[in-house]
Amino acid sequence: EAVVSTQSTGSKTHGKEYYFNTETQESSWEKPSGSSKVRASHLLVKHRDSRRPSSWREANITRSKQEALQILQGFIDQINGGASFAELAKENSDCSSASRGGDLGFFGRGQMQKPFEEATFGLQIDEMSGPVITDSGVHIILRTG
Repeated sequence: EAVVSTQSTGSKTHGKEYYFNTETQESSWEKPSGSSKVRASHLLVKHRDSRRPSSWREANITRSKQEALQILQGFIDQINGGASFAELAKENSDCSSASRGGDLGFFGRGQMQKPFEEATFGLQIDEMSGPVITDSGVHIILRTG
């Protein structure tokens, strides 16, 4: 999915610039504040208090949230040391997106849990988050688009 395209056009009636969103076909006087969608990959470590404490890797997850955060910090350290985010996600993420190296594709606001959404929209492209805690577990997020 592509980033939302806008066109800037001058209004003949009002003599000022307006913006046209080519996806929604809506006009606005306000300059768009960026894309309505982002693309991200993540690495999820679930714990026993996760919404669903099981995954493709483990049928019954018994680690504590603190242990999950420690594991996640180890992955952050490995990535900062040059390890591949996608490879670590493929081997270690408790999400089914692991088969795609953690890639979640494009998503807009309201599609993910609020802490995950806020963290992702707050990142620059190619920037990685620190630990993000949701009802699903603890994540590191890499914004890719």
